[in-house]
Amino acid sequence: MAFGLNPEMVNPDSDLFRQHPNWVLSSGTSEQIPFRHQLALDLSRQQVNDYLFERLDALLSDHDISYLKWDMNRDIHHPGRSNQSGRPVAHAQVTALYELLAKVRAKHPGIEIESCASGGGRADYGILEYTDRIWTSDSNDALDRLAIQRGCSIFFPAEVMGAHIGPRVCHITGRTLSAELRAATAMFGHMGMEFDLHELTEGEAVTIKAAVALHKRCRRLIHSGDLVRLQTPSCVSAFAIVSDCRGEALVSYTQTATRTDTVPEVLKFPALEPSKNYRLDVVWPPSAEARVKNTAAGIGGEYCGDPLMKVGMQLPLMQPETALMFYLKVVD
Repeated sequence: MAFGLNPEMVNPDSDLFRQHPNWVLSSGTSEQIPFRHQLALDLSRQQVNDYLFERLDALLSDHDISYLKWDMNRDIHHPGRSNQSGRPVAHAQVTALYELLAKVRAKHPGIEIESCASGGGRADYGILEYTDRIWTSDSNDALDRLAIQRGCSIFFPAEVMGAHIGPRVCHITGRTLSAELRAATAMFGHMGMEFDLHELTEGEAVTIKAAVALHKRCRRLIHSGDLVRLQTPSCVSAFAIVSDCRGEALVSYTQTATRTDTVPEVLKFPALEPSKNYRLDVVWPPSAEARVKNTAAGIGGEYCGDPLMKVGMQLPLMQPETALMFYLKVVD
């Protein structure tokens, strides 16, 4: 558990706003649009920038804080400055944020800073110079996340993509999903957990403990390997992470919805070294090995990379909202 702040916003019912009502972004005489009891501070004003740095510096100096989430939980509806007749300062707001983060980073080099995609969409290449990771979405629904993370991964690598195992029931979609699926989805990013530990059943606790162990085992591969997207039916999400030397690979296969055919497709393992031999194992979920071995030929065997890529493996029948992960490693 670490400390998070939302320094870019101010509550209208606060001493700061009452003392400095002109410190917020505004568009001339247009009425502010309230959201989450917050207004956006104008970081491009030097007084605001200096004030925030002084406050943050004091907090980080006086307390044992290792993590700072720079959240942005509301849209900027009025990207202007009151003394400039509402002239837009959106670009200046971003560059001022970079300046502020640079000062915080220089004074507190050990702090871990997370940017946020919500609201202002602060998932950009520029901010990565000052932050360590990006929070991809407030929806921890694993099915939502498969699409969100697929889109995010077009631009950003897994090691900066925040991905958490969410609660059993997602607070945004209301959907109830298994711990196995939630963990399989969060595995392929900067993995974390975001739920009440007291609500875990004994079985869920065992599953999530196994997921954390698997992520630690494969983290170097996930965070440094090449992402290979697989062509699949619309009811499936699948991809592979392959090491630079093609010595190992981790393949994720999730059936998101009910199939319309009776026989699943053949899974072909991509980007292997054709002439090398690989051992093929199923590593997720923890209970899958025996079931998959009985329905999918090849698990636990050693095979040449060429047929693994060209012929592949017949997948077992799967239910909607279930996932399998396969691990391949070159045999010496």
